[in-house]
Amino acid sequence: MDTAEGVADARDADTRPRRGGRVPRASMADVARLAGVSSQTVSRVANGYAGVTEETRQQVLSAMKELGYRPNSAARALKRGEFRTIGVITFTLATTGNVRTLEAIATSAASEGYAVTLLPVAVPTQDEVRGAFSRLEELAVDAVIVIMEVHLLDAASLKLPPHVQVVVVDSDAGDHYTVVDTDQAGGSRAAVRHLLDLGHDTVWHLGGPEDSFAAQRRTDAWRHTLAEAGRTPPPLVRGDWSAESGYRAGLEIAARKECTAVFAANDQMALGLLRALHEHGRRVPEDVSVIGFDDIPEAGSFLPPLTTVHQDFAEVGRLCVRAVLRKMREAGPERGTTLVPTRLVTRASTAPPPA
Repeated sequence: MDTAEGVADARDADTRPRRGGRVPRASMADVARLAGVSSQTVSRVANGYAGVTEETRQQVLSAMKELGYRPNSAARALKRGEFRTIGVITFTLATTGNVRTLEAIATSAASEGYAVTLLPVAVPTQDEVRGAFSRLEELAVDAVIVIMEVHLLDAASLKLPPHVQVVVVDSDAGDHYTVVDTDQAGGSRAAVRHLLDLGHDTVWHLGGPEDSFAAQRRTDAWRHTLAEAGRTPPPLVRGDWSAESGYRAGLEIAARKECTAVFAANDQMALGLLRALHEHGRRVPEDVSVIGFDDIPEAGSFLPPLTTVHQDFAEVGRLCVRAVLRKMREAGPERGTTLVPTRLVTRASTAPPPA
């Protein structure tokens, strides 16, 4: 038996006194005795190694189940030289994009035999982000996926744990990191062009927070697309991603009779905007067309169903896991950006302008 297997066997044997009739935890040797095989064979089955017949493997698995045996993950990590765990640092789980991306990361990691450790950041400041990375030194992770604005990673004193690979979900990260993100600009251009192609003279924009890269990318693309079409951008109105902020901003937009089309930077703000327009007696899409961004699951149930830009969050999560595993396995200083395409989903909230 090699050293790591010996460590696993020793640590798995719970020799503490029984309290309340509790049975000590089964060891690898217990499994081997019940299955009638060697401890080395049990180790091979526990670690998924080849060289064990299917009959023997099932015999060992049956013994593990009967005894309630659980392999010691720390000892297995020592043997393999990796923890098979990916850390995820994110600011908020209140947004649809972050939740769906995290779900995809967890699912993709599990399919590769990796667990996910979540490190939430309470407040989006460099100190909080620095603290999250410091905690990585205390946790058993092989890599980190960061779902956060890249400017928060650029603190001069930020030090990454050695040998921990990093992938960032923010396409403004440039050449400093390996990046996976949605094509924010491409989706915004498609939204504005759709409204212009319907015959609207110009397009108003309900933008996201000023300190958000995603919001800024969508705003820049809105302006550039209008400029390319020879149209003057109307005044920018901002929200904070929430439906409530969309409603407040929507009250201002609804009062502008010259407005016939609005591109909202996300679907939640578009929902608030729809309410404000309704309260002002402005019909959608007969008087004002509204288009969102994200294609949240509820978008098709808005009244009217919302035309929006679909983001493939599942693909972003999958590509994040693939990128970070490739960096780990190839041990290379990979850089560059992978942009996941968007697509326009046309529903009933957009139409030609009123005659």
